[in-house]
Amino acid sequence: MTRWTIEAVCTGTARPFHGAELSAFAKRPREGAVQIHAEGLAPDEQADRRVHGGPEQALHLYPLDHHDWWRGTIGDHPLLDEPGGFGSNLAVRGLTEEHVHIGDRFRCGSALIEVSRPRAPCWKIEHRFERKGMVAQIIDTARCGWYFRVIETGEVQAGEMLERVAIGEGEWSVAAVFRALVAGKASAEVYAALAELPALSPYLREKAAAKRG
Repeated sequence: MTRWTIEAVCTGTARPFHGAELSAFAKRPREGAVQIHAEGLAPDEQADRRVHGGPEQALHLYPLDHHDWWRGTIGDHPLLDEPGGFGSNLAVRGLTEEHVHIGDRFRCGSALIEVSRPRAPCWKIEHRFERKGMVAQIIDTARCGWYFRVIETGEVQAGEMLERVAIGEGEWSVAAVFRALVAGKASAEVYAALAELPALSPYLREKAAAKRG
């Protein structure tokens, strides 16, 4: 399969999240066409630009398939009914980390996007869902989601297709890279290879280089 339906296109604005801290974690579906520019959807916000957003994290996809898995793990939480419940910009079913590779290119509406890196989970997931242990489960299962960089700008709307037009680093699925660089389960040889992987985000290439020693 090379084409998947985009069930929703979601954006968010920075809102109070944890005391005085702001977050745009909550993403809501948009109607009509949404622009995709070099740093993602317009409009879409990231409250802490030190660690979120930017060209290497322009768009986030967290598979809808995982919402079903989480129901069996934490129960029928209302946020699991929201396509952007995990901060995802694109709501897609049938495409997961095991089947997507670093550097894969997709036509997303009229834009062209490329897989840049896995998403590393943070405490905000557990805070939003009010469930402890979710980060550990993501690390154990590699149900992490991933980010895209934008190769060609354009626009997209719900109901259009996400079409894979090129396979990138076929030996390096998002899940494999996540297990190596986030879960920390890899050899020195794997870290050396990831440090030289051109399509991997510079931040993670540097992380791999540091681990290789």
